[in-house]
Amino acid sequence: MNQLPEIGFLRLPQIIGDPKAEPPIPPIIPVKKSCWWEGVRKGRFPKPVKLGRCTMWRVEDIKALIASA
Repeated sequence: MNQLPEIGFLRLPQIIGDPKAEPPIPPIIPVKKSCWWEGVRKGRFPKPVKLGRCTMWRVEDIKALIASA
């Protein structure tokens, strides 16, 4: 969790990882995309914030999710 900034936003590949990116992005929370969205729908994962056309999550929400695990 020390790799996360104090405040800001993360996009989905930064949270669940992206092995196809160059360089590959390691996952913070290792789940598949469909599992992540199902968790958001059910309230297990934090709700996203829309910034223009981008869907992002607050770093604070992701840190709270990790701390609660």
